[in-house]
Amino acid sequence: MANAFIGLGGNVGDSRQILTDAVVCLAQIPSIQINGRSCFYISSPVDAPGNDYINNVISISTTLEPKSLLHACQAVEQRFGRERPYDKAPRTLDIDVLLYEDLVYNEPELIIPHPRMTERMFVLLPLLELAPEIEIPLHGKLKNKIPNLTWQIIEKLPTQQCLMSGDANNTH
Repeated sequence: MANAFIGLGGNVGDSRQILTDAVVCLAQIPSIQINGRSCFYISSPVDAPGNDYINNVISISTTLEPKSLLHACQAVEQRFGRERPYDKAPRTLDIDVLLYEDLVYNEPELIIPHPRMTERMFVLLPLLELAPEIEIPLHGKLKNKIPNLTWQIIEKLPTQQCLMSGDANNTH
């Protein structure tokens, strides 16, 4: 089984529920095992129009090869009505293969590590939540990228599993 990290996001509809349901759909694929799920984060779109995005990252183990994993993710996107009318369009669901083991993969359909992951706080913070010391092939320690991105405003959303400091009595 290979270990991989998948990024999920959306800014159309009830994004929190859509992301939650998408993880359930991915977990129902026999060749994918969900190992961890980050909290949800809200952020403004980066170089794109539309509402704020809700994002999270999951860690998985899979027997799928990278392209097959991508196709499985795209099939889940389609189940949630993903449309691609233009580049960086608002979306109900976006699922990206961020990392697959320590693989460096570059083909027109799929690039691993995801080409812009080190430039996006909405990927870095949830990924670091799951793997604080992770190193990205060709980029080094992911946590070293954060100082360059402090201009991106992002907020962790409180949930039962991800309580904000001082929210010990709040379960929502």
